[in-house]
Amino acid sequence: MKIAVASGKGGTGKTTLSINLTNYISGMEDFPAAILADLDVEEPNSGLFIDGETIFKEEKYKYIPEWDSEKCTNCGLCDRVCNFNALLKMGKTVMVLPELCHSCYACSELCPAAALPMKPQRMGGLKEIQAPGFRFIESRLDIGQEQAVPLIAQSIEHIEKKYENKELVVIDSPPGTSCPVIEVAKNSDFIILVTEPTPFGLHDLSLAVDTMREINRDFAVVINRWGIGNDEVVKYCDDNNIEIIARLPNMRRIAEIYSEGKLIYPEVPEFKAELYKIAVFLKKKLEGTV
Repeated sequence: MKIAVASGKGGTGKTTLSINLTNYISGMEDFPAAILADLDVEEPNSGLFIDGETIFKEEKYKYIPEWDSEKCTNCGLCDRVCNFNALLKMGKTVMVLPELCHSCYACSELCPAAALPMKPQRMGGLKEIQAPGFRFIESRLDIGQEQAVPLIAQSIEHIEKKYENKELVVIDSPPGTSCPVIEVAKNSDFIILVTEPTPFGLHDLSLAVDTMREINRDFAVVINRWGIGNDEVVKYCDDNNIEIIARLPNMRRIAEIYSEGKLIYPEVPEFKAELYKIAVFLKKKLEGTV
C-alpha cells in the first residue's frame, strides 16, 4: 500500500508527519515493513532527519531527441506531431528545446528518415538509505532541470519493481496541486492531506480536495498546528463529508524539536497520541474495514 502525504501548499507539515509517522509505525508489530520515500524531488528534506547507511545509488536519465541534419529530409512532421512545442522547424533546420521535451518519443518514432534518435540526459539521482527500522528512498532533481514528473515516475517504478508492493510506503509528496503532485497521487492507494486551521490553509485544502476528487483518489485530512486560527477547516470537512483522522497540536516544543532535526513523538505525548489515531486508521485501511 502506498500512502501519499500531500497538501495544497508548502509548509503545512508534510515532512513532519511523513518522517514521524514512518518511524512510529515501523516500531509496531502488526504493521508490514515500512518505506519512506521523499519524492518532493525539487527540494527533498526528509533526509535531514535520517541517520543511516546508504545502500544503493543510481543516476536517473530522461531521453531527448537529437537532430541528425544529414538524415533529415525537412518534411516538418516532427514539428507538427510534438504536443509540447519542443521541436521547431526553421527553414532547413530543426531546433530541439530539451526544456520542453516530455520524452514521449512521438517525433523519434514517427520520423520517416530516423533523423531524431533519442539520447539520454541526466536529470537527477535516487538513493536508498537503511535507517533504524525502515528503508528510506530519496530522489533529487539536478539543478537546472525544469521537469520533476519524469524523475518522480521513475522513482515510483523503482519502488514498485524492487519491493513488489509488499511494504507500506509513505511518500513525502511535492506541495501544491500541479503535475508533480498528481503523478504521486495517481500512483498511490490513499492520500493524507495535511492542512492548518487558517484561511490560507482552508483555501489550499479546498484546491487539494478538488484535485483528489478529479483524479478519483481516496483521501482524508490531518490538521497540523491545531489550536491556532479558527474552525473553518473543520466546518469545511464536515460539510463535504471529509474525515479528519488527526489533529497535530500547535506547540512551541514541537517547533524546537523539529528545528533540531529530531523526531517529535518520543518527546511530545500529545503528538504521539495523534500518530496513534493515524496508525489505527491506516491499519483498518490495510485490512479493508474502512
